[in-house]
Amino acid sequence: MLLARSLRAVSALRPPLPAPRRRLWAALPRALLPAPLAAPAPARSLWQLGGGAGRTALLRPRRGSAGRVSCGCGGLHTEGDKAFAQFLTDEIQEEKKIQKHKSLPKVSGGWELEVHGTEARLVRKIAGEKITVTFNINNSIPPSAEDDTQEGQKPDEQEPELTSTPNFVVEVIKDDTKQTLVLDCHYPEDEIGHEGEEESDIFTIREVSFQPTGESDWKDTNYTLNTDSLDWALYDHLMDFLADRGVDNTFADELIELSTALEHQEYIKFLEDLKSFVKCQ
Repeated sequence: MLLARSLRAVSALRPPLPAPRRRLWAALPRALLPAPLAAPAPARSLWQLGGGAGRTALLRPRRGSAGRVSCGCGGLHTEGDKAFAQFLTDEIQEEKKIQKHKSLPKVSGGWELEVHGTEARLVRKIAGEKITVTFNINNSIPPSAEDDTQEGQKPDEQEPELTSTPNFVVEVIKDDTKQTLVLDCHYPEDEIGHEGEEESDIFTIREVSFQPTGESDWKDTNYTLNTDSLDWALYDHLMDFLADRGVDNTFADELIELSTALEHQEYIKFLEDLKSFVKCQ
């Protein structure tokens, strides 16, 4: 009796878990929820609001064959796996309902899109030059974007949508040269979402270098110019150089829309793959 009271007292002092990055729509019965754990939640947690039957099954394995479900594939299946798969089914349906783009949006200006998994490439050819913009949607959602809004958000306000703002690399290749001008760009957090500021660039150049044309591996021994200590006149000319080739604020806005759509598409695909893995399909 004293041991049970002590355990209940310790459980009552445990702090609540932080909110997950994405809203999870399905929830399991309260009877299946585990006691709160004093550990930080990941950016996207499928357990925080979706119940913890599967987690409980992993932390405290049942003895013998109780709780196992057989499908004839020879793999391990538990009641927790079954609940997990049902949760993923509901979550996938809700994510598809809020999906803004069923197909990836196009970028204006004659850019051709190539997608390889989480990496996308935009290619444009003008007047003897080939401009390539490459980005990857992995880790492209700013971690503090939702935390800042939650503190001052009212209960009846709708949660802000997740926005993907990836770093991107611009390569400019001239037909008559063996060197490629490479510009590493990113979206500063304090510039994202500032509308009406026509003079402000929503992206910046971080590094500039030359690399051999046609080589997949860039050389670290080539000089790289960091713009932190760069003369502003030279920096402005570099930004104008990009704008003349179609990489301006309009392009940067459309790239965010494209990247956000691709990130959501890959997230849904990940949930579908996870469901198939759990169900052993």
